[in-house]
Amino acid sequence: MSILKIIFAIILPPLGVFLTVGIRGAFWLNILLTILGFLPGIIHAVWIIAKHDQ
Repeated sequence: MSILKIIFAIILPPLGVFLTVGIRGAFWLNILLTILGFLPGIIHAVWIIAKHDQ
């Protein structure tokens, strides 16, 4: 499932974060980062997924 989340994080970063943590602060932060710039949203999403899948 982790590989699928990473793929979602690259295509649509908030979806990858949502599948990992649900609707919490990290999800809303990722939406904001994705709106401000797509690359920061991707980096944040991959970081959240990597942090929670240890």
